[in-house]
Amino acid sequence: MSLCGVLLVVLALQQQPPSADLVVLNARVYTSDVNRPVAEAFAVRGGRIAFVGSARGALALVGPRTERLDLAGRTVIPGMVDAHAHLLNLGLALRTVDLVGTRSYDEVIARVVARAKTARPGEWIRGRGWDQNDWADTRFPVHQALSRAVPNNPVYLTRVDGHAALVNAKALELAQVAAATADPTGGRFIRDSAGNLTGVLIDAAQGVVGRVIPPASRAELREQTLAAIAEANRWGLTGIHDAGVDAEGIAVYEDLAREGKYDLRNYVMVRSNDSTLDAFMRRGRQIGLYDGRIWIRAIKLSADGALGSRGAALLEPYSDDAGNTGLITTSPERVKSVAVRALKAGFQVNVHAIGDRANRMVLDQFEAAFHEVPVADHRFRIEHAQILRYQDIPRFAELDVIPSMQGSHQTSDMYWVPNRLGWARAQGAYAWRSLLNTGVVIPNGSDFPVEAVNPLISFHSFITRQDADNFPPGGWFPEQRTTRQEALWSMTLWPAYASFMENESGTLTAGKYADFVVLDRDIMTVAPEEILKASVVMTALGGRVVYRANPK
Repeated sequence: MSLCGVLLVVLALQQQPPSADLVVLNARVYTSDVNRPVAEAFAVRGGRIAFVGSARGALALVGPRTERLDLAGRTVIPGMVDAHAHLLNLGLALRTVDLVGTRSYDEVIARVVARAKTARPGEWIRGRGWDQNDWADTRFPVHQALSRAVPNNPVYLTRVDGHAALVNAKALELAQVAAATADPTGGRFIRDSAGNLTGVLIDAAQGVVGRVIPPASRAELREQTLAAIAEANRWGLTGIHDAGVDAEGIAVYEDLAREGKYDLRNYVMVRSNDSTLDAFMRRGRQIGLYDGRIWIRAIKLSADGALGSRGAALLEPYSDDAGNTGLITTSPERVKSVAVRALKAGFQVNVHAIGDRANRMVLDQFEAAFHEVPVADHRFRIEHAQILRYQDIPRFAELDVIPSMQGSHQTSDMYWVPNRLGWARAQGAYAWRSLLNTGVVIPNGSDFPVEAVNPLISFHSFITRQDADNFPPGGWFPEQRTTRQEALWSMTLWPAYASFMENESGTLTAGKYADFVVLDRDIMTVAPEEILKASVVMTALGGRVVYRANPK
């Protein structure tokens, strides 16, 4: 060959893109990218998508070391992201008494008694997940039966929503809480008609007892974190927005990420106590640390309690508890001051608000902060935004505030929401369609461990407004349903936007992280009642498999 020919060959080789590490073939790929919504193949190089489209195009990137993955027609979607979750709480829940699904107070006690048989003398017994709304007697429990059954170990049982707890007499004794103890600001000790403590603690009252529980060791936090990440991967999650983490928790996350053991992309919302805020404000925004595992640029506040424990702040009293309008847990002045500080430092603020009074207060304080510190692209969020008055719905779009909502909350709560709110107010509950019609996006989530980790539950809720048994027929306020495409975006593209990560993730697009999930059925086309039967076959983070189902 002539020198000219050799040069032409060398030039041609130089112009060819390097080989892919992985090509995925024979799949039904829903990309969440409007420019290429559906594909049959894609290629991965260096942890990122190199190509999405036809099998022909993907095969052009095959080299001698390229792995081929033939999915035999299975469905692929972008890695799902839970836009409101609590990773450390999930890790703790995986290691405590599981009270989810208990059908009576007696069943709760029986599970605690079983745990007490293996507990050390004086060891705290913790559990989570009880919900009196699921019992025949829907009143809050009283501690006496629990205290008789477990008299020597202090017991602390968190309600499913995390905004109430039940403790026994031993726990009250150790915390030095008695009938004469005053309710803390933003909290309440539930008392009986004679003024005696029932053992139920609402919101800030939980901290009065919780402060005497020995904190988890660093080693325990590591174990809990790893267990929670593995559980998230098992359900197809490649990312979460972690709602309210303290400095110690973040330090554990960073340790594991440095060691290459953090198989999740975590958009961390910093807990809003002053010492933690001061430390992270000084440090500044942290973007995509440890190969995109940790992102720290958001602050979490809580404006009220939860609807199930009647702590959500309402404009008018609860329909089933006259005189009670819920609890404001963070003052309006505090919300505004943190918002102003965050705007100046380039941080996002995400505020838990469930009741209509809390949502209006947060919107008001955000608006005042935006007037004081104008910022074009703040992407402030309200977490949950469950109960809204009609006139407040357009304000999200007007103020560029993102409603971060959880589909599974609607289908868990719908059975008793009308009792709490009455029929008229219930129509402003979980108002997804009304909000979407104003032009905002809704990142979806589960609030785990409040709800089950499985993100397909919220996907199913968004499009059906029905539970797993297809109840109620036609859906609960079905006019608020979303389309399937919107439901998919709510778990992929919209969480990416809500975390300033839309250029890195959220769609299967060339240049973005190769985070994807393989499902055993097509959730975009199967009958709605088949969606919750879908199983995760594989979860990949940066093109590397972090979960693979055992062959059946």
